[in-house]
Amino acid sequence: MNEKPIILIKNLWKSFGKNNVLKGINLTVNKGEALVVLGRSGSGKSIMIKCLVGLIEADKGEINVFGTDITKLRNNELNKIRVRVGFMFQNGALYDSMSVRNNLAFTLKHHTKDLTDQEIEFKINEALENVGLKEAIDKMPSELSGGMRKRIGLARTLIINPEIILYDEPTSGLDTITSREISELIVSIQKKYKASSIIITHDMSCAKMTGNRIMIIKDGVINTEGTYEELKKSTDEWVCSFFS
Repeated sequence: MNEKPIILIKNLWKSFGKNNVLKGINLTVNKGEALVVLGRSGSGKSIMIKCLVGLIEADKGEINVFGTDITKLRNNELNKIRVRVGFMFQNGALYDSMSVRNNLAFTLKHHTKDLTDQEIEFKINEALENVGLKEAIDKMPSELSGGMRKRIGLARTLIINPEIILYDEPTSGLDTITSREISELIVSIQKKYKASSIIITHDMSCAKMTGNRIMIIKDGVINTEGTYEELKKSTDEWVCSFFS
């Protein structure tokens, strides 16, 4: 018997005023799978994953995470789901007034109560080791390059040992070499943590490296899906435009 999907989205709608952004999105993510979602700017990719963790309220549809429709949950019930989900924001979303150590400690204490100082320190060092930045532990965000901020953002995502990881444009604003390093990091984390992931990107190199499967959003719905190689062979002019 096949396992149920970790994430199942059915007929998801979201509008802002007269702007209909999502017009009936249907999507599944299976356990351990890395799904890439592509789309032009403004296509609703980021809106979709924010709906997935209740940061934005959906207008209509089902969002099943771990078998529970989160659209029907109260905030305290939703928080029980959220602690199992890591969200890597586009800009890293670090607190500028806190050192790297304190950024990570803050997240850990928020998600996991009753940890000793030793356990917190161990988890911080482990998370930084996973992203190759142990030496940055006492630096302030202003002292970090764009690529380093992304890595620390990823460390902060990993520190809660999430079962699902949501990446919002993980390589945006980075040069080609740093983008590749971040993509390689996502792949190694996928192997190590066996997490289920959604990677929102418009970076085709990142999509090729990280995704088991790719979906493309167009006009508020999933236009097409397949592996990188399958989509690359598409005869659809619009799909081909992503590969040119």
